[in-house]
Amino acid sequence: MATLKAPAGIPTREEFLDRARALVPALRARAAACDSARMVPAETIADYRAAGLIRMSMPRRYSGYEMGWDILCEVSQILAAACGSQAWIQRICADHAQMVSTFPAQAQDDVWGDDHDVLVSAAFDPTGRARAVEGGWIFSGRHGFSSGIDHCDWHICGGFIADGDDLDGPHFFLVPKADITVIDDWFVMGLAGTGSKSFEVKDAFVPSHRFLDGPKARRGENPGSRVNKAAVYRTPRGGITSNGFAALAVGMAKGVVEDWIAYTRPRKSRGIPIADKQSTQIIAARSAAEVDAAEALYMSTLRDAQKILEAGGKLTAMQVATARRNSAFACKLSLKAGTRVFNAAGGRALFSGNSLERQYRNLLGAVAHHGMVWDVAATTWGQMVMEGDGAAPAPGDPTP
Repeated sequence: MATLKAPAGIPTREEFLDRARALVPALRARAAACDSARMVPAETIADYRAAGLIRMSMPRRYSGYEMGWDILCEVSQILAAACGSQAWIQRICADHAQMVSTFPAQAQDDVWGDDHDVLVSAAFDPTGRARAVEGGWIFSGRHGFSSGIDHCDWHICGGFIADGDDLDGPHFFLVPKADITVIDDWFVMGLAGTGSKSFEVKDAFVPSHRFLDGPKARRGENPGSRVNKAAVYRTPRGGITSNGFAALAVGMAKGVVEDWIAYTRPRKSRGIPIADKQSTQIIAARSAAEVDAAEALYMSTLRDAQKILEAGGKLTAMQVATARRNSAFACKLSLKAGTRVFNAAGGRALFSGNSLERQYRNLLGAVAHHGMVWDVAATTWGQMVMEGDGAAPAPGDPTP
């Protein structure tokens, strides 16, 4: 149902966190069905809409709340501890709503002019090719990993502008559902419930206003910020927005550790209580500490960045690289903690259908995201430091 009336009031951070916590029991109850169906239940999407969790970073003129990336990540982390796949779609749809808000104003009206509830999926891998024509481009491409596509009516595509053998980009192109063909190929071991299917675009006309310059977007420079003035619309794509994947990974790791503790407390092996062993207690402490450290690392980085943006500043390339490094390292810590407790759970945890194995599979999928690859993030940061492109922050300095 279309909702065209602006919100009467803007929820506080605490209210958003409370709304997320209130959905945890429902997400847990739907987790198995979500995994089996390979898509998030419609009931969950309805719950997200009712709670305003997809509109968190949408402009107020489209009934949004213009929340910063830090609050969005806190909400996603809470949901991810309950079900990684369902949380993934909340975060992705809220992320893409923010990104559409950085396109030209006319593109935003194309998406939300008649219905503020419209959802947007994306495929950022720049496999598409655009050919310039009068008024825009002819765009084609086969795109993968489009999370939540079954619930979405618009799609952001990554691609290059082709001029002979020359490629300019990568950039972003916005196309409606009528211009895509969904390919049902999402048969995976982790994050199955995200429904991250492929789609194909063939010779679709993309008007010039449905285009977002990629290099500028990665610097936080975009046409949408001329009409949407909140700091969140100047967030650089990539290093800062990638913290959303760290939030999901940390949340999933929290869920794995919580499930393992609940599973282990009453467990006995050959009549001996497992919880009474010192080794079990050390595993619990170390794994929980690693997840807490991961949360502190990515979240402090994100909050420092948010302060700079809200003060009207711009993030340097080094600050963005540091944010990506810290996000990737938070994922490494989360995976280490989750793997340790899963390995300590014994053979019964291997059976399909229990929350522990499902959440661990989801965690494996989350940390495999290309934006969270440690070797890439670490190399980028290390190269900038060693070549003098940016100074390594001193201990205690803000590191957004």
